[in-house]
Amino acid sequence: MAVPLVLVVLPLGLLFLLSGLIINVIQAVLFLSIRPFSKSLYRRINRFLAELLWLQLVWLVDWWAGVKIQLHADDETYKSMGNEHALVISNHRSDIDWLIGWILAQRSGCLGSTLAVMKKSSKFLPVIGWSMWFAEYLFLERSWAKDEKTLKWGLQRLKDFPRPFWLALFVEGTRFTPAKLLAAQEYAASQGLPAPRNVLIPRTKGFVSAVSIMRDFVPAIYDTTVIIPKDSPQPTMLRILKGQSSVVHVRMKRHAMSEMPKSDDDVSKWCKDIFVAKDALLDKHLAAGTFDEEIRPIGRPVKSLLVTLFWSCLLLYGAIKLFLWTQLLSTWKGVGFTVLGLGLVTAVMHIFIMFSQSERSSSAKAARNRVKKE
Repeated sequence: MAVPLVLVVLPLGLLFLLSGLIINVIQAVLFLSIRPFSKSLYRRINRFLAELLWLQLVWLVDWWAGVKIQLHADDETYKSMGNEHALVISNHRSDIDWLIGWILAQRSGCLGSTLAVMKKSSKFLPVIGWSMWFAEYLFLERSWAKDEKTLKWGLQRLKDFPRPFWLALFVEGTRFTPAKLLAAQEYAASQGLPAPRNVLIPRTKGFVSAVSIMRDFVPAIYDTTVIIPKDSPQPTMLRILKGQSSVVHVRMKRHAMSEMPKSDDDVSKWCKDIFVAKDALLDKHLAAGTFDEEIRPIGRPVKSLLVTLFWSCLLLYGAIKLFLWTQLLSTWKGVGFTVLGLGLVTAVMHIFIMFSQSERSSSAKAARNRVKKE
């Protein structure tokens, strides 16, 4: 990690980690004291707490890096966003697709009640992973034999969720890369399936379970298509921390849950057909540079800026008081302790960055094996 980047990561990392630890402690106290007696009240309070933390990442994208997100949606979809429970399925094109989803959820007023199906290792990430666990994210091991029971239990407990939520499910199971596309194409050829060009073959078992359980209390599925225009660099956490902008085009289409097929096999086929159509849609975007649906204004609200300023002022005041009270920098031992703490923050932020890029490392062979498991 270059020195100039360290100088950026350190203050941003300190801000996020310290504020996050405060939020995590409050979440833990509420989880033990309120949730056993009122799950609804706990969820309402936790929604507010999660936003106080996650809005800092929204600020990074909106105000620090200035990433431009262009939303395409028809009238029905646009008017429904944030006003109902929804199962959100999407292709997985970049390291920060989950963060793009957070931004759209924040614009729709449901950031604090946004959920996702994540890989199990995510919940062990300091601060952000812990906050997701308290927010009832679903963490899976990518083994259906182990995950089926966990997924069904996690979905069923959402029946009494007090506020409109989005549950994001990346049905491809992994991030799109050329190696994984090659594996998917080879598998498609062996099975007589349409060869994908811009997406991977969806793994539908989780989606089928989600529809089966949620069709009674979730009114809609939001089919989301994400693409980075050819003339824009890929957005990554590293680029965002450097303050480097990108452009992301997102198309959302609402499908009524009541119109979904009844049998599991037909639901699986519906999902696969959606991704065949999504593949063609991405071909069209690559040729035209846009989607057909109207571009919807999502703005750049100041809420994330105000929250980040609040935490900055609060923690700066606390740090000044701490150093004056302890005289931490007046001794070599104190200086050493401070340097060690800053080094730890840098290391944790480096882990965050590497974790966000971990899906890139899969070889074609590993990707092929993953596809065959479906």
